Amino acid sequence: MGAGVVRKSGGGSRRGRRRGGAGAMSEINITPFVDVMLVLLIIFMVAAPMLTVGVPVQLPETAAASLPTEQEEPLAITISADGKLFLMNTEVPEEELIPKLAAISAERTSDKVFLRADGTIPYARVAQVMGALNAGGFRNIGLVTDSNGPLMGGSVGGAAAPANDG
Repeated sequence: MGAGVVRKSGGGSRRGRRRGGAGAMSEINITPFVDVMLVLLIIFMVAAPMLTVGVPVQLPETAAASLPTEQEEPLAITISADGKLFLMNTEVPEEELIPKLAAISAERTSDKVFLRADGTIPYARVAQVMGALNAGGFRNIGLVTDSNGPLMGGSVGGAAAPANDG
């Protein structure tokens, strides 16, 4: 009685190799997908703060609190130091401002607009632009300033002015 080795033929097992080559892989490898998604997440987290609307102006500093945010992106009008008007990031000639504002007002659900003006601009110019905003259909005008500026009492950033007893 001899002991021998029995070999199976190639077609009996489902998980075994098929004849002459590697079988199709049935599992999905999600590691590359996760790696790509994490890289994209990091890219968007770094790039998002750079996407804010901005024409460079030197805003006046006040002690006013921030306005609450809304669902719709607010419309921003900017008066630069040289007196040019910008609707969001696009320069707008003065004579075209009211018609463009009227067209935008007809499409928007909110009448809120943010007015950003350089601190060196005379108040008369700011008042003229506010009148144009009102004529264009925007009645809710928010003036944008930098926070932590001086209070009326002379102190800075919300701290109470020290009493002078002497």
